[in-house]
Amino acid sequence: MKIRKSMPAATLMAMITCSTLPLGAQGLKDVLNDKFLVGAAVTMSQVDGKDSGSLAIIDRHFNAVVAENCMKQEVLQPREGVFNFAEADRFVDFASRHNQAVIGHCLIWHSQPAPWFFTNADGSEVSAAELRKRMKTHIRTVMTRYKGRIKGWDVVNEAFEDDGSYRQSPYYRILGPEYIALAFRYAREADPHAELYYNDYNMSNPGKRQAVVKMINGLKHRGLRIDAVGMQSHIGMNYPALSEYAKSIESFAAAGVKVMVTEWDMSALPDVYQGADVSVKADYDKSLDPYPDGLPDSVSVRWNRRAKDFFDLLLRHAGTISRFTAWGVTDRDSWKNDFPVKGRTDYPLLFDRHYRPKPVVEEIISELK
Repeated sequence: MKIRKSMPAATLMAMITCSTLPLGAQGLKDVLNDKFLVGAAVTMSQVDGKDSGSLAIIDRHFNAVVAENCMKQEVLQPREGVFNFAEADRFVDFASRHNQAVIGHCLIWHSQPAPWFFTNADGSEVSAAELRKRMKTHIRTVMTRYKGRIKGWDVVNEAFEDDGSYRQSPYYRILGPEYIALAFRYAREADPHAELYYNDYNMSNPGKRQAVVKMINGLKHRGLRIDAVGMQSHIGMNYPALSEYAKSIESFAAAGVKVMVTEWDMSALPDVYQGADVSVKADYDKSLDPYPDGLPDSVSVRWNRRAKDFFDLLLRHAGTISRFTAWGVTDRDSWKNDFPVKGRTDYPLLFDRHYRPKPVVEEIISELK
């Protein structure tokens, strides 16, 4: 998902210097601290101190972090019963050193699973009883290791299609919708004090909104706890309608949970696919990659205006929103550069390729400080 390009040390230091010049002493976390947490997804390059420019931004602007990949099942348990916590441990230690809340992402997801998770040794599909056992073992082992150090977990990720029907994942195929309740039950048993979340994309779609509200009510009816819903918010210049986004915030709040903006980025490029199914691919075409050398001023103005409109919406719902998390720190390491068209150059995050804050960041800080 990432484009990694090396650069001369002098150029990198110049970029880092640029990132420290604007905005005085205050960052986003300072002006938004009494409203909601402000976070970012971080990579192991940042955790291990190899991206100093991003580290300066993380320290200054964010008070919560989520691991981009190192807490996903394929990394944590590559073979049955064999757990690899090396990267996850470094990530949690990193957050502790930087006084940031840690969000665990994610426990149950159909994508990026451990390759053995749904099959027997002979390649046949596991039974319902076996899958329940594997789910419980994975959730218990991971959550117990970080008990007391993780603010909350994305317990289930992306269980519904846009129309509100259940995604036909291996979890659903083997266990039916019961797998969602099982995951939340196992998670509560593993760490009763950690917050428990459901996370999904395109949450402004009416069908998905209704399905998630029904799921929340169903879990609560069974005596299970769900603390918040994560609206992933991989958005574009023309989607979603902010009025529909607001309806989802209000609907989830009415169901008795907090709302989190969990994976925010806003593509500046022509629409190809409105969603975050990582299996979607599209062929490269120059017309879909119109700004390889930089974003034109006219597009940048539109991008920043829409980003500000989005933040204004969140501020109007600050009593409901508990966290805003950008899916990445700067444009240069965003997954959107490669999704769904490999090789595209996108500009979806709050800080540019030179580690500088975009105008919307300065505007938010100026208004709220």
